[in-house]
Amino acid sequence: MMSVKEYANDVNLSVEKILELCNRLGISVAEEEMLDDDAIIMLDNEIANNNLSEEEQQNIDQQSDIEEQEEEIEEEVNITMTKIPKKKKGKSTLNNKTNKKNDFLKKRKEMYKHKDKLKANTVELDDNVVLYKEGMTVGEFSTALGISVGEVIKKLMSLGMMMNLNQVIDFDTASIISGDIGKELKREETTSEVNFEELEIADDETELVNRPPVVTIMGHVDHGKTTLLDTIRKTNVVSGEAGGITQAIGAYQITYHDQKITFIDTPGHAAFTEMRARGASVTDIVIIIVAADDGVMPQTKEAIDHAKAAGVPIIVAVNKMDKPDANPERVLTEMAEAGVIPESWGGDTMFVNISAKTGMGIDDLLERVLLLSEMQELKANPNRYASGAVIEAKIDKNSGVVSTLLIQNGTLRLGDAIVVGNYAGKVRTLKNDLNESLVSAGPSTPVTITGLSESPSAGDKFMVFENEKKAKNIANERQLKMKNTNNQISHSVSLDDLFNRISDGAKEINIVLKTDVKGSEEAVRNSLLKLDVEGIHINIIRSGIGAISPSDIVLASASDAIIIGFNIRPDNKTMDYAKERNVDIRLYNIIYKLVEEMEAALKGKLEPIYEEKVLGSAEVRKLFKFSKVGTIAGSMVTDGIIKRDAKARVIRDGVIIYDGAINTIAREKDQVKEVKQGIECGITIENFNDIKEKDIIEAYEIVEIER
Repeated sequence: MMSVKEYANDVNLSVEKILELCNRLGISVAEEEMLDDDAIIMLDNEIANNNLSEEEQQNIDQQSDIEEQEEEIEEEVNITMTKIPKKKKGKSTLNNKTNKKNDFLKKRKEMYKHKDKLKANTVELDDNVVLYKEGMTVGEFSTALGISVGEVIKKLMSLGMMMNLNQVIDFDTASIISGDIGKELKREETTSEVNFEELEIADDETELVNRPPVVTIMGHVDHGKTTLLDTIRKTNVVSGEAGGITQAIGAYQITYHDQKITFIDTPGHAAFTEMRARGASVTDIVIIIVAADDGVMPQTKEAIDHAKAAGVPIIVAVNKMDKPDANPERVLTEMAEAGVIPESWGGDTMFVNISAKTGMGIDDLLERVLLLSEMQELKANPNRYASGAVIEAKIDKNSGVVSTLLIQNGTLRLGDAIVVGNYAGKVRTLKNDLNESLVSAGPSTPVTITGLSESPSAGDKFMVFENEKKAKNIANERQLKMKNTNNQISHSVSLDDLFNRISDGAKEINIVLKTDVKGSEEAVRNSLLKLDVEGIHINIIRSGIGAISPSDIVLASASDAIIIGFNIRPDNKTMDYAKERNVDIRLYNIIYKLVEEMEAALKGKLEPIYEEKVLGSAEVRKLFKFSKVGTIAGSMVTDGIIKRDAKARVIRDGVIIYDGAINTIAREKDQVKEVKQGIECGITIENFNDIKEKDIIEAYEIVEIER
């Protein structure tokens, strides 16, 4: 669907003429109303078949002439600015434009008439998959597995864990038990369309195709990020920017050696990390651009931190090699000091010498990008409904909300029902980075769309659904969930609740370290890295001197990191921003206290270790059977102590025949709590009566071992 005004602009006719055509075709619509898909098809057919009056056709021709004149004026301006002569467009250009327009109308008409049904983004579960719900109890888990609670509890005991059916079982433990019986455990949120950010979709290998790599360019201000992209695109983006500095996120696609590459040009590293904070990991490769005459600067180091935190491969473009004072060896040395080791020095990072101004080395850089993408084996399935992320969004006074999207999987088409963030809409217009109208776009393609009621944020995820009704239902559920969930954007970790907040995945703590002086930075950093706690790894994703900055908070938020400050004190504004992002800042002025607290947190993060402690044993001497009680084992305690609340195993001829718990202990018809060595007693075992003389009852308990 689209408005009458949008359609009129799309086909180069006035709103009045479109309303006249609607009236002629029997389409009842007012100027402020929307045209449905059927009406659009009828109008497309009318225009494509040239069923217009002479005056209407003249309007289209006049509009084309106006656009042609505008292009010529713009061309003359560019010639003046760039001093690059261009051929003046003639009649053939107008014909090409008209042909493109007619071709688009035909494609749109064909697409609306024969809209193929794509694969829905749903997770198909087989019988061997068990869904884990947050807060699942042992009893609920046993039901989901299809086995008895007793069997689950036995398996828990074998893992050194004593739990009853009402206690909550964590995901990692449940995974181990599921694997033991040949079943796979999946989190419920990874199978729900409502949580499409977490959806784990398994594509058929035969349907996967190679997709273009998505490349982000980062670096210090004025080191040539946009000029590099400008040279690659052979356009003049820089001249249109305020002060020559990028003011908004842009996404562009080029073709090199018959292969497409998508570039994202960001105004800063914070925008790159903000997108990751929202779960949108859109980048496959990061190019860090460093000026050969300037070397590694503060923002260069920030770019390194953000790229490493994202876990994507890096290519370093050493720019401005055309300058007489260019010193690439200095760049290599300083980048190595920052932890980025060149391939020529035995590292794994590609370095390319370039000049964004003259074009030197650009071919080499692009070839390296294609090589890296080939090594990564980037694949996607174009036969699915599209999913991806928002690059940027703005509100246009004529078109409404205009959103730039990056399609990560599937195919996006005109008229598709879409959910972006928490809001549903319909794709009314679809254009590429050259502002050309499209009827569909595939994986790794940046596009702009209209049709959303609300303006999304950079990094919001989107997904297309089969129909508008489903899309609206999904959006409504997401909005309700958002109302019930605090801190939706930030999922940062605090030092107090590491064990509760990080329940699965790698045992790793990310830290952003800021200190007063370089000496303190080295001392604290070394002390933290020397912490040796089994299974835990400290990852310092950024360390430096000076005050804690908003950039530090954004990085910590996106990377689930804790900020540690030594001998520094952030201002109130910074502390408020950290609270807003739910980032934990810990401040210290004594190293050993910092280390002690971190070590305690690391130990608290580990699952506790349980150990079996044998209390004592008793030999069965005589059996007494009662219908109401069962079998009572008249026994002599031969070692240690037997407690009523202890676990017990029955051993026959050196083989454990039953493992359970002691039910009662009687001494001269009285119930007692415990019996010591050398004393006779009567023992009943819970849920077990098949006991025999000479059996050994061994009592034990499970105790937690302090790490």
